[in-house]
Amino acid sequence: MKNASPFYARQDQRNKQVVANSTYMKPRVDSHVLPIRIDLAGESELSPDKLDVLGALEKKAAALALSSVASLAKLNEVDHLGGGLEVIPPLMLTLLICDGESRHYTIEHAHTSIGYYASLATLGYLDEEQVVEGFRRSLDIPGHVSWVPGGTQANGGRLGVMVPVAVGQALGLKGHGVADPLVICHCGDAGWLSGQALDGFLGAAAHGAPIVFVMNRNGIQLSNTCANILDKDPRQLIGACGVEILEIPSLLDTPGLYAAYREARELAQSGKPALIYPTGEKDRTLADFGDQHGVRAELEQFAQKHGVAMDQRVWVPGSLMSWRDVDAMFECVFHVNGLPGGKGHHDGHMKGRDLQAALANPLLQCTEREQAAMDQLRQQPAVTRVTEARPAPGSANLLLTREQLDEVELPPPGKAVSPRSGIQIGYATVAKAHPDRFFTVSCDLDPSTKMDKSKTFLAADHKFEMGITEQASSLLADGLALSSREPQLVVFATFAAFFEGIAREGFEMWRYQRNLNGVNEGLNVTMHLSHVGACTGRDHFSGWSLDWINMALAYLPYLHRFYAPADARAAFVAVRDLAAHYGGHIIGIPRDNVPILEKQDGSGPLWDQYSEWEPVTGYRQAPGAQQAILAMGCTASLGGEAFDILAGEGRAVDVLIVNGLPLPDQVLENLLQKYPAGLVTIEDGLIGCARSGLRGFASVVAHTAAGTGVPLGHVGISDPRIAPSVGFQETWEHFGITTESLIEALRCL
Repeated sequence: MKNASPFYARQDQRNKQVVANSTYMKPRVDSHVLPIRIDLAGESELSPDKLDVLGALEKKAAALALSSVASLAKLNEVDHLGGGLEVIPPLMLTLLICDGESRHYTIEHAHTSIGYYASLATLGYLDEEQVVEGFRRSLDIPGHVSWVPGGTQANGGRLGVMVPVAVGQALGLKGHGVADPLVICHCGDAGWLSGQALDGFLGAAAHGAPIVFVMNRNGIQLSNTCANILDKDPRQLIGACGVEILEIPSLLDTPGLYAAYREARELAQSGKPALIYPTGEKDRTLADFGDQHGVRAELEQFAQKHGVAMDQRVWVPGSLMSWRDVDAMFECVFHVNGLPGGKGHHDGHMKGRDLQAALANPLLQCTEREQAAMDQLRQQPAVTRVTEARPAPGSANLLLTREQLDEVELPPPGKAVSPRSGIQIGYATVAKAHPDRFFTVSCDLDPSTKMDKSKTFLAADHKFEMGITEQASSLLADGLALSSREPQLVVFATFAAFFEGIAREGFEMWRYQRNLNGVNEGLNVTMHLSHVGACTGRDHFSGWSLDWINMALAYLPYLHRFYAPADARAAFVAVRDLAAHYGGHIIGIPRDNVPILEKQDGSGPLWDQYSEWEPVTGYRQAPGAQQAILAMGCTASLGGEAFDILAGEGRAVDVLIVNGLPLPDQVLENLLQKYPAGLVTIEDGLIGCARSGLRGFASVVAHTAAGTGVPLGHVGISDPRIAPSVGFQETWEHFGITTESLIEALRCL
């Protein structure tokens, strides 16, 4: 749309300015950090010096988190301070264990982000002042866990999502032959019960993922206690999924937690995922609790205020929300025990509070030993750690040689063949050429999606069958992509209808997965939508994916390409292209048999195995044509039929095949200039009606044509509510996706 171009240009400039003003959103960041590491395999226990340093690091990170949220309070804003403080002790241990090579980590309960940023700043990855003044106010330090130097690539958004993602990352490390791989996934009280999380635990056990989950079991969910929301024991359900449960009394016992990490690593080496579960301590008195942490006087004052005796027996959770923020911590303990004065701190904050008083509490004061160990550490030279962005979408990925292509035989012209045939050949060719870089995730549909042949070339640790768990499977594929920056192809294949209704979370994650350069983009995954459109055999509504093009359009900003092959040969070309390029891809494949398209002069098929993918292919051309048909995907054959009929009438019309999106700049603008008498689009998907407005590929063309005066017509599905359960040609006829409709639309222009 001509008048809209300045708006796009200004938005692009604003995007560039935000990134330019950031500190860490770059292709590469060199961080100068404290010279301390923990060798999980080599250190049987932590030395007194390291325990002292860990104690000091935790307290300094907690003080930094409090200062940051106090700064945020000046804007009358709050944050999830309770969980942010709680995550620091186990996360700090994890940060010293992980190296970004064989050891990785992620955080499922991503609202704990201030603890994450504060911990990284304490180690030297981030500037402390930026964390204090920039948290939730900058691209660098946003409100949930996001990728920053030293951080996790897996940006957190929704609870539970990161469980299968972390499982996929662990399986990818194992499949790539990384020595002694381990992924540590920190998780919380709420997200573990989500469907995708439970399916992720199941997948971890089924495929022997080298992963350990560390649960902040504090007894509090989002708005209330676990007992008052959904009182289920995680050990029973997660253990039933096949995950080994490692019980310890408390995450605050660093030597005990480290011993559990060591045991979890040994289990991971034998193909057994584990959950470190802090049971807490039952039947403790408040006096015991106060004495244990050196805050008895403060606790007596708090208890007296609320009329609770110090000999009151309580359950002390094994992970304390608002840990080291004394009064807030007391409120959380009272909350889970149903005592007066109890209060949850999921949305913890510093509004109306005295920061200096909070920082002066006993739990934030370093001991002499801790301060001395910290001072000694800081006197040593800093260590440089490098964080690099993932490759840009479109970067070179898995290429096929001329010799490998010479071996390919594609279906010949002259008969109708399912595009799935080209898909099967394409994936098998890539898998045979790159068996160590090809991963598949399946949901018991390989014979239908045609992933079956490619899997014959893959080792067991490169192909993962997940059963009917589409949502978790799409997320597991995302995790596999995070396991390496090297060229690889990860394909998750299932029916398109299941993507629309169940597996969409795999796409949704792409909305909040940013690269280190600050750009949110899809991961290096191909989401294979099989059985798209009305072209799905005789399954009727149950098997349809009528909204597949609109779904692809919704995620187009995050994709490298969306493919809609017109026949089996085009499907092979699309697979070859998506394998050759790094980035997020969607490919939609019809089930039924459609013609192998031929060149206009009859000299052979329109595509062969050597063809380079192109966004638009000229299919039929008539001298002097002022009108054209733009056919997306397998509706192209109808365009060819319309061309022949109109040519017999002496009417000149061109037919162009749209092989996918996005179209390069100016392609549609140039077509509108070339065909001033009008364009007609045709697609096997929902294009909407007067009530819903225009959708699908039709809307893309209409948007560009607005204001040009070029007339348009659109053929597609306008009302999906009623249809016969018949073959796809009859279904197309019912919806008006026919040669006759095309010709009528052209005449109406």
